[in-house]
Amino acid sequence: MTNKEIAIQCLRDEAQAILSLIPQIDGEFDKAIDLVLACKGKVILTGVGKSGHIGAKIAATLSSTGTPAFYVSPLDLYHGDLGVMTTDDVVVAISHSGMTDELLRFIPYLIEEGIPIIAITSNPESLLARNATCHINVGIDGEACPLNLAPTSSTTATLAMGDALACALMERRNFKERDFARFHPGGSLGKRLLTRARDVMRSDDLPVISPGMSLGETVLHVSQGRLGLCVIVKDGKVEGIITDGDVRRAMQNLQEKFFRVPVEEVMTRHPKSVSLTTQISEIQRILQENKIHAVLVVDEDNHLLGIVDNFSCAL
Repeated sequence: MTNKEIAIQCLRDEAQAILSLIPQIDGEFDKAIDLVLACKGKVILTGVGKSGHIGAKIAATLSSTGTPAFYVSPLDLYHGDLGVMTTDDVVVAISHSGMTDELLRFIPYLIEEGIPIIAITSNPESLLARNATCHINVGIDGEACPLNLAPTSSTTATLAMGDALACALMERRNFKERDFARFHPGGSLGKRLLTRARDVMRSDDLPVISPGMSLGETVLHVSQGRLGLCVIVKDGKVEGIITDGDVRRAMQNLQEKFFRVPVEEVMTRHPKSVSLTTQISEIQRILQENKIHAVLVVDEDNHLLGIVDNFSCAL
């Protein structure tokens, strides 16, 4: 087989391993979800070797999606780390065989303390599965490894089942984008959802004009303002807005009358506006849905505070 053929076969085998898990999702999966939802403490994942690496990734996924979780190595548990486990916690123990000695050593302690155990193994008849509070079966037909020895399909299947748990928990917790952003403030999603209008708006040298200004003068102010618009303000309150597009259309429609007409006759009244605390994600939606390039930031009395345009929203 060529390198490409080997790679394709590996991917097919691992994909099939994931699909083979679907018939194995039963009431035990529901029980595991209920245990985690009822957990008042932490979800503690543990496993040895490759199962440990998978456990650490599942813990990270759970933590970032609303379920406090972390990974502990079974080897560390024998040297004082058992103290991190309380009766408010849930332990997720991962073992392909379900017979891993390092895990089985502390299972009696968990049972004695009444700490729920979710076992994820490929063997429902294993000691770990039989002594767990519930068991999730990730048994597969074989590894993608040409020798059927190296953990490949089995670890992929376990990781996918961990993602399935996380997704189900997100739905049950009604976990939304805003919640996700709280745990990912450094990412682009976090910035979009946590950044407010006040953080990005332009508030200095705003292009403000009066309603009676002629369109001839308005052209100069629109150009000098460098935002492609002017805000019409009367008695300190926003009356309307005029954009460079409005100016071009007015020139075409009014022709020789253009320079004498007051801006209030062609301005857009009741322009789109937001508050200081409006999220950037909401401003982006307003801009896209209305096909405009800027919104006004106003207070509750409709006083102009700033302007947010497309460039300001580009996080």
